[in-house]
Formats: sequence, structure tokens, C-alpha cells
Amino acid sequence: MKVRSGLEGLYERLLVWQIRHVPLHIAIIQDGNRRFARSLGLVAGEGHRAGADTTDRVLDWAHEMGVKYITLYSFSTENFRRDSVEVESLFSLFKERFERILSDDRIHRHRIRVRVFGDRTLLPPDLLERVEAAEEATRAYGNYFVNIALAYGGRNEIVHAARSILRGVRDGAITPEEIDAALVEHHLYDGKYLPPVDLIIRTGNERRTSNFLPWLANGNESAVYFCAPNWPDFRKIDFFRALRLYDQRMRGKGMPARE
Repeated sequence: MKVRSGLEGLYERLLVWQIRHVPLHIAIIQDGNRRFARSLGLVAGEGHRAGADTTDRVLDWAHEMGVKYITLYSFSTENFRRDSVEVESLFSLFKERFERILSDDRIHRHRIRVRVFGDRTLLPPDLLERVEAAEEATRAYGNYFVNIALAYGGRNEIVHAARSILRGVRDGAITPEEIDAALVEHHLYDGKYLPPVDLIIRTGNERRTSNFLPWLANGNESAVYFCAPNWPDFRKIDFFRALRLYDQRMRGKGMPARE
């Protein structure tokens, strides 16, 4: 084990040495928690809890590399169709993690702003209360951003933006001639600014982006890194490989490294 750990450490350093272009915004589809649990004979909730621990580690790795924006696909609108016991277990885990943000030294020391977007009307009141408390506690921060997609669907997001723009036109606040890409972006993601996605990471051996951030990701032709490990098994090496893929793409375009 020590030999393997040592070799992995050397490989990690080699990967970091190769990376010259670090993405500003990474979006992650954390897939495979349930498959991880099944492989160990555990209930789905234990897989989600193991996945949450991986998320904590990945946020540390991203901070080490200077990634400013991380967006996590945590719960889609389609996930409401899952077994009610699993959904309740997930909501309980979310409440626990949002409460932890209030006293998490890393969050406050690095001035990380936590933001949630999605259809809040679908969230139970006790979870929404904790979401709003976490957002308020980090509202003044701006060094780094952790965005959490809850009750989120990409097409649903665009539909809501269209309705908001139409209300503006109806009320006389917007003219049809003013509708452009910038205006649409202003009405997306609950009005929260998100830069274009540079890199999408999806775990669990799935090779699709599942309608995640279609405006910012597909419109920006993001680099996409698919990998086999289920989310709880995602390693620092896998993360650096994803960054290397992005770096290789930027080098291929002749882009200068971000300062």
C-alpha cells in the first residue's frame, strides 16, 4: 500500500506539473453514489453520504489549484421520482451539510460564497431554511464560489427565464429589441451570475451531460471529462486528469495560460 501511495503521489505531482491552464469554472455531475452503495451491500443513503465526503475533498483540491467557481449537480428535478425513503435521506444529508457551512472554518477563512439555484418551490421548508441561512452567512464573500444545483433541470431553467422575460415585456420593463444573450443570462440561475463553464466532469462511467447548465456549458463548448469511478471513488488523480484534459484543449487552441 505504501508503494502504491508513493507512486500515486508522484503521478499527482507529474500531472500538476503538466497543467498550465486552470479552468475558471468547473461543473461536476456527481454520478454513481447508488452503484457504489450496491457494490458494498449498503443502502443508497450510505452511498450519498460517501459521495458528500468526496465532494468535500474535491472542493479542497479545486481550491489548491485556484479554481474560482465550482458548480455541483446535487439533485435534479427528475430525482424527485426516486423512492421516497431515498429522497428523504438525501434531504436530511443536505440539511446537515448546509448547517455545517455556518461553522466551517474553510468556508470563512477562504471567503467562499455558497449559492443554490434551482426550483426552490419544490424544496421542503426546513431544507429551504437551511439553504437560505448558508447563503446569508456567506453573502459577503467573493474569493471563491460553490454553486449547488438543487431541484434543478436545464430545460426548466430556460423555461423560467423565458417566463421572467415575458413578464418584463408585458410590464413594459423590457422591449423585444432589448432581448439578447446577456439579458437571457441575467434571467437564468435565479439571477445569480455564473461565468461560462470551462470543464464538465462526470463520474460513474456515464457519457452524457444530462441537461446540466445547457446555456453556459453547451453554448460555451465546454471540455467534458467522463471517467469510470463512481463519485465516492473519485480520486485526486482523476481530478488532475480532468484538468489536464482542459489544459490540452486550451493548448490546442493556442490560448495563453490564465494568470
